[in-house]
Amino acid sequence: MNMLLDFIITAIPLGMTFLFGCVGEILTEKAGHLNLGIPGIMCVGGTCGCVALKMLRNSGLPWPLIVVLAILAAFVGGMLMGLIYSFLTVTLRANQNVTGLAMTTFGVGVTKFVMSPMAEGGGMSYLYALKYFRYPFQGRTDALKYCGIMVFLGIIIALVAAFVLSKTRSGLYLRAVGENPATADAVGINVTGYKYRATLIGSGVAALGGLFYIMDYAGSYEAYKSIEAMGWLSVALVIFTLWKPALSILGSFLFGLLYIAGSRIPTLLGIQLDMSATPLLQMLPYLVTIVVLIVVSVRKKREHQPPAWLGLPYFREDR
Repeated sequence: MNMLLDFIITAIPLGMTFLFGCVGEILTEKAGHLNLGIPGIMCVGGTCGCVALKMLRNSGLPWPLIVVLAILAAFVGGMLMGLIYSFLTVTLRANQNVTGLAMTTFGVGVTKFVMSPMAEGGGMSYLYALKYFRYPFQGRTDALKYCGIMVFLGIIIALVAAFVLSKTRSGLYLRAVGENPATADAVGINVTGYKYRATLIGSGVAALGGLFYIMDYAGSYEAYKSIEAMGWLSVALVIFTLWKPALSILGSFLFGLLYIAGSRIPTLLGIQLDMSATPLLQMLPYLVTIVVLIVVSVRKKREHQPPAWLGLPYFREDR
């Protein structure tokens, strides 16, 4: 029973990594932009947060302020990546798929360049703050120790995003931009402004997932090497949750369960699997996403479809 409970609790913080990336991508896609640079943005967010923590190690600041500054550094790093993406795809109208993939390649490369010497030179230069991020469970030895400050932050961000998108005028305008920017432009909505704001904020939120994965869930010098994979699962989660931030909370938990199922379920059932089977079982989140995508496509309910203008450039002159 304890093993089962530990399995469930472990899936919650792991899912939060996906949640940050998913909510950030939902905000971006609601503006009509498919940002495949989310994995790279998450990598850069983790890097910026760790660099900030390294600089603040001997600052003498109280630990809550250190955590806030690290989170802000990750958020700003994500926004800078989002600004580059927005300039290329909104202003210059570059291909969104190619730009996103280039951003991922760039982000992963920058992360390895910056984080490798930091980890090899002593990860305590930033991992000293591990206990701060795991508050109030930093003293625990079970899976609950991973449910720190940023777990609650991720849930709050998802709920706020859901409220803004469904209950506010700004959310209505943003959804209008993603569905039909020409019509939105015709009624006086600043299409370019909404696209920039949604992408910048979405990228900032996604970047927090990288910091969370390093400084809370993994807590390892080598954690930065695994963020890219988490980013791709975050993008898949967007489809699984039907572009709904509130539903992404449950979806992220389910993805967390599925991701670690390969290593936990055999132990729970008392069976022995070949080591080569674990990577296959880690494909479960992707397989479930494919099933959901097929079901959604067959049912063709409008509220379960992506924004109509997703991935398409908007030329005002064509209006």
